[in-house]
Amino acid sequence: MTHAPIRFPYAGYVQRLYDFLRRHPTGVDSFWAVMLSGFSVLWVATVPKGPDGPAAAAVVLLFGLVVALRRRVPETMLLLAVALGLVQLLVDLPPNPADFAMLVIIYSVAAHDGPRWASRLALVGGACAATLSQLRWPVEDVAPAGQVFFTTVMSVPFVLAWVLGDSMRTRRAYLAQLEERADRLEREREAQAKVAVAAERARIARELHDVVAHNVSVMVVQADGAAYVMDSSPDQARQALETISSTGRQALAEMRRLLGILRTGEPEEAGEYVPQPDVQQIEDLVEQVRTSGLPVDFKVEGTARRLPSGVELTAYRIVQEALTNTRKHGGPDVGACVRLTYFDDGLGLLVEDDGRGAAHEMYVDGGADGRGHGLIGMRERVGMVGGTLDAGPRPGGGFRISALLPLKPAH
Repeated sequence: MTHAPIRFPYAGYVQRLYDFLRRHPTGVDSFWAVMLSGFSVLWVATVPKGPDGPAAAAVVLLFGLVVALRRRVPETMLLLAVALGLVQLLVDLPPNPADFAMLVIIYSVAAHDGPRWASRLALVGGACAATLSQLRWPVEDVAPAGQVFFTTVMSVPFVLAWVLGDSMRTRRAYLAQLEERADRLEREREAQAKVAVAAERARIARELHDVVAHNVSVMVVQADGAAYVMDSSPDQARQALETISSTGRQALAEMRRLLGILRTGEPEEAGEYVPQPDVQQIEDLVEQVRTSGLPVDFKVEGTARRLPSGVELTAYRIVQEALTNTRKHGGPDVGACVRLTYFDDGLGLLVEDDGRGAAHEMYVDGGADGRGHGLIGMRERVGMVGGTLDAGPRPGGGFRISALLPLKPAH
């Protein structure tokens, strides 16, 4: 059996009242100041054999002002309270309800995040108030030890008021520090997230560039060749069309894999993805380029072994981009050479051609039109694995790209 939650019909009104009181602290203090002044004036008027009426009334009314403005100008009200306490001693005004304002201002100054001299003055003044009061108006028929005990007991409220106020100030400062730290951590987290998103976008952009630039260039070359030999050599044209078809499927599969990283919904079917390219597939890449009409001499030196996935993908993309640039800028009758060298601590890559090469502006400052991202992407990939890259024209003509990829990433 479930019970309905207890609802308080006036909870909303009470909450609005609390909110109103928080928004108008001076009004709340003024209300309590009026109440305190009223009780104090009533005491002055009714106490037998009391002090001079007008002077006493002025003192207690000023104590009410201390309560009313305690949060607006706490240091000024503290000095006023000290002055009123001295005047109270001089005019022989015994302890009365208005002295409660001293406790209030001591707490307020200690809780306020202001100058430390005010807090120290409040503590010293509160500790001395009971002693001065006992010396000015001693308790009759009490032994000296009893008077000392009475003075000590009367000093406790003043000290407790200061301790409570200082604790509130420390607590607010601690909470403010926690909020500031939380805000700073949130800003740092957002900045890190933006950097991570930018890095991921750059990586995906490089992947898409490599996929599109290589595969589409192969398809364009094969399509041109098929159109040229369509009438004279149908078999060769059919083979070119088959190459275009397989290359297009491969490009589509890789693009689906990359877009699947960006997609936040359900992923594509597992069969539509292909594994990340590695060093073992470089030979297939070279064979594909040979089929498109570019002669490539491929050789592997050293003992082949399994490498970190980041190094293998970087090596594959460098060779892919280098051969794509050779096909784009090498000119007619160009040949290329690819060398893979396994060292003890890294993998060396050398891709060069004997064509006319690209203009100097194509590999400096992002390309002649500002869109030459191929070599920029190579340098970023190599930098991510802590390697080095050297790209430029060969002395005897053509273009050369050499890279050294370490087996351990740089810290």
